[in-house]
Amino acid sequence: MLRKVDHKHMGTSHLGWLNSTFHFSFAEYYNPENIQFGALRVINDDLIAPHTGFDLHPHRDMEIISYVVNGALTHQDSMGNKHTITRGQVQYMSAGTGVFHSEHNMGDEELRMLQIWILPDQYGHTPHYGEFLFEMDERKNKWLHMVSDKNGTAPIQVNQDTNLYAIELEAGKEIDFEVAVGRQAYLVEIEGRAMINDVALETRDGLEITEEAIHIKAEDKSHILVIEMAKID
Repeated sequence: MLRKVDHKHMGTSHLGWLNSTFHFSFAEYYNPENIQFGALRVINDDLIAPHTGFDLHPHRDMEIISYVVNGALTHQDSMGNKHTITRGQVQYMSAGTGVFHSEHNMGDEELRMLQIWILPDQYGHTPHYGEFLFEMDERKNKWLHMVSDKNGTAPIQVNQDTNLYAIELEAGKEIDFEVAVGRQAYLVEIEGRAMINDVALETRDGLEITEEAIHIKAEDKSHILVIEMAKID
């Protein structure tokens, strides 16, 4: 089963320094029929102005993944980590029993990032931070497996039965993705346009996929993220 989530109908926030598109209920955007999709609780498509960002604030009991689309993201936390990632690179933080962190755009150009929150398999994990400096070519016309659970083989491992894949598919190229029985996935058309089965997606659109194989054809160069996970009824 497929369900398109048109970005024009998503929640938004415009704070001047921060402009956000919310795939799920967040902050002032509340939709009781759109709280989460399986263990996926948040996807925020954030545009952060130069020399601004999220000052130090707390989190707990959430798996938080940041995926940079353009610009540079600088993370700092109460565990002593301070790192910067750029296009196509990923930061991961298991908030667990509690952690403070900040996220800033220290550069001179606008930062676009996807902020992804995944509910953990249990409460009370020990807080943890990690990052991986993927190269964009690693996802050129092929799936790049970036995130898995602790029993998986991806370079980033989270406390949930979840996998994250990215691809940058050239215009006219085609590829398949299997969502098996008992599984579901959420796809984000980060950049470009694509036909997925018989569904047309454009930049910032989402697609819910439940127990169905998909065939993707890029209409323009398509930068796509897929979050695949155990199906929760």
